[in-house]
Amino acid sequence: MGALNINSSRRRFIGLLAGGIPLSAAGWVSAKPLLVNKCRVAIPAGLIDSPWLQQAWAGIDPAQLWDCHVHLAGIGDGGSGIVVGPQLSSVLHPLHYAQRLFYMNAGCAHDAPGKVDQAYVARLLNLCDAMPEGFKVMLFAFERFHDGKGDAHPEHSAFYVPNAWAAKLARDFPARFEWVASLHPYRASAADDLKLAIANGARAVKWLPAAMGMDPADAKCDAFYRGLAEAGTPLIVHCGEEKAVKGSDTQAFGNPLRLRRALDAGVKVVVAHCASLGDDLDDDGKVRSSFDLFLKLMAEPRAKGLLHGDISAITQRNRKPALIRTLLERGDLHDRLLHGSDYPLPGIVPLTSTSALARAGLLPKGAVNDLDILRQHNPLLFDFALKRLLHWQGHSFSPAVFNTRRLFAASQA
Repeated sequence: MGALNINSSRRRFIGLLAGGIPLSAAGWVSAKPLLVNKCRVAIPAGLIDSPWLQQAWAGIDPAQLWDCHVHLAGIGDGGSGIVVGPQLSSVLHPLHYAQRLFYMNAGCAHDAPGKVDQAYVARLLNLCDAMPEGFKVMLFAFERFHDGKGDAHPEHSAFYVPNAWAAKLARDFPARFEWVASLHPYRASAADDLKLAIANGARAVKWLPAAMGMDPADAKCDAFYRGLAEAGTPLIVHCGEEKAVKGSDTQAFGNPLRLRRALDAGVKVVVAHCASLGDDLDDDGKVRSSFDLFLKLMAEPRAKGLLHGDISAITQRNRKPALIRTLLERGDLHDRLLHGSDYPLPGIVPLTSTSALARAGLLPKGAVNDLDILRQHNPLLFDFALKRLLHWQGHSFSPAVFNTRRLFAASQA
């Protein structure tokens, strides 16, 4: 492993924020320090030399490490085209509104008019520049909710991130960014839109079925699946419970078993978060954990060579330690698991407790302090190091889990 590259373009970060105002909703002013991201910049010199960080990077080729689960956020200023839905933007929906504030704070975005979206990107670039050369993040576009006819319904959409914005950022910063398209398969133009996205450099396609309104088991997806299979472009699908559309009748669309149709069509599929939250119906009509159904699907012959899972969000407080232990113990699956951070969520302080993971026997107690300090400066590096240091009775994630480029670079080889 080469030394960490701290030759960051901090001037670029500061320049984009010039004249900005810190996140200023009244709640943040009085919030306890333990609840908010302090958005510190330079990693302390002593921390760079931490034996825990050195251990995390041992055996890892940064050029093969693409964080495959990174969100773009903003409010739509500065020409990004991002749209925040009514649930997230109105105080009439206090829980969702608070979630958005935490989300933006985690990304160190600002409230200054015309600079919020730029601030989010600038912070992300700054974090990447503190990583070794070759490391990249895969930026997600995010499609609107569509009905069964393929018509978009912005009023039912939590948020919208245009493909054009994600693609532009990848073009502007190719050393650090790749991009992932989000396309609805029910649209009449879906097949052509997919070809265009791939031609413009998209490394994968992202679906969140419950929030976007597509059923992966629907025959209306077949033409889209053929296009993905022919191009060798992976499909990243959120499976399991989806909090953003509470009460929706589309929750069943996140059942991992509904991905069989895509696999039968020859599509490379990545199950986001390894379906680590919630429950779904099994084939026998019984309710089982979505994670167990993910493991069941991974074991089916149709999944061989096609089905993968990303490990984003598995260390959050709302995931069970037993799930992490299972993934660590299943070394036979590690060449099908992929590192993803779910950024900016690692920057939301209350979501992950290193101390709780240590008490569960999943993390060295001596690493807790260094990791907690690291999170204040670089949530991307924090999430990577945390997952590299996870262990259980002699088991840990193999370096193959962090060789993510192998799957996504192949789609444009």
